[in-house]
Amino acid sequence: MKIVIVGAGEVGRYLSQLLSERDDDVTLIETSEETALSLEEEQDVRVVAGNGASAKVLKSAGAGSCDFFLAMTSHDQINIVACAIASKLGAKFTAARIHDQVYADNSVLNYQDYFNIDYLLNPEALCAVEFAKAIRNPERVAVEDFARGEIEVQRVEVAAESKLLGKPLRDIKFPDEMRVGYVQRGGKMFIATADTKLCEGDIVTVLGSSRNLFEKSRIFTGEKSLPKTSVVIYGATDIAISLARLLSHPRFQVRIIEPDLNLCKSIAENFPKITVINGTATSLKLLEEEDIGDADYFVACTRDDEENIMTGLQAKKLGVKHIHLTINKPDYEAVLSNMSEIMGLDLVLSPRRVTASEIFRYLSKEKYAKVGKLDDENVELIEVRVSENSKCAGKRIFEANLPHGCIIAALMHKNTSKVPSANDVISAGDRLIAISSKENVKKLVSLLVG
Repeated sequence: MKIVIVGAGEVGRYLSQLLSERDDDVTLIETSEETALSLEEEQDVRVVAGNGASAKVLKSAGAGSCDFFLAMTSHDQINIVACAIASKLGAKFTAARIHDQVYADNSVLNYQDYFNIDYLLNPEALCAVEFAKAIRNPERVAVEDFARGEIEVQRVEVAAESKLLGKPLRDIKFPDEMRVGYVQRGGKMFIATADTKLCEGDIVTVLGSSRNLFEKSRIFTGEKSLPKTSVVIYGATDIAISLARLLSHPRFQVRIIEPDLNLCKSIAENFPKITVINGTATSLKLLEEEDIGDADYFVACTRDDEENIMTGLQAKKLGVKHIHLTINKPDYEAVLSNMSEIMGLDLVLSPRRVTASEIFRYLSKEKYAKVGKLDDENVELIEVRVSENSKCAGKRIFEANLPHGCIIAALMHKNTSKVPSANDVISAGDRLIAISSKENVKKLVSLLVG
């Protein structure tokens, strides 16, 4: 595949290395001539020295005929402009790295659609989602997050206390924007129908709004209330702010420790239900005074790797059950990947690795992207963009004649995302998240793409 990358920072350099190693035709655009020269010696890629937001530079780099165009600089505006130009020139797929949450806010304008960009990705937000998955769902089977984080797919076990046992699904009034997709019973997975009756021990795949799915999924577990979870976050970074938003449910008791007093005041104003502590987690005295050792989770996400490691180890020694942290330096990544278990670290995330992992979900010659997985290897979660030639365009979901075993988990139409009902209309340009048996993926994609 022909891939053009703008920006040779940590993320861009890492992506170009991975892609060149798998024999893709990679062109890297970098403004610094010195960096460009060193990269030509380090990697087997074509390097163009120039402004990645210049139409002339992009054209000379082959952006108009590339399969994937990835704008990965640390400047949001440059990435957005570069992708808009590349799309106009003819790039088949464009992705822009962003940091400012302004561009993820679709309440007034959908920036992604307006600039004709296929994907906006925020490394800090992606890290926060990974942390949130582990914190919000530690005992359930799996959780995935789609549609800009607005839709979730959970897998939960039906308990003996559930009032749904023995009832056909047609007789159960599920909450709005919530439905059952697959049921796993005795090691076998099957699609749920109106006649399906749930049994104790069934693992059900539940689709719903991320705002309230965890609360509403208690109907399967029979829990009267969700247990409280104490989370301490060190560093009021973008990752911390995104994570705080994802943990806004009352079941999470969140505390943020931050040395900068002005940042503390800003966090306290924007998150009145969160306890903000002005101080440094490197102070053992502060951690002991705040009883940090009683917390369920300690998440160190400052921009200082050494502080993240040391405060994480200190929190572990005090008794915190789970330690999560972010790492930015490549050398530290390699060390911690081998030693995290010995050091008692439950989850170590690198923004560049999380970003690369997300992008690789889309770097495929197929007309769809794999966006998640379930325990059954014969079932796939895919994202498809509906084309104007699709046989389904303009039809309601129940009229689309989807292959057996296929479920539309999320429908993203312009500025809105939802778990669709059978009466929702599929329109050209919509992005759909579908759960499908492996054998029917190509048939489903053929219907949606044409």
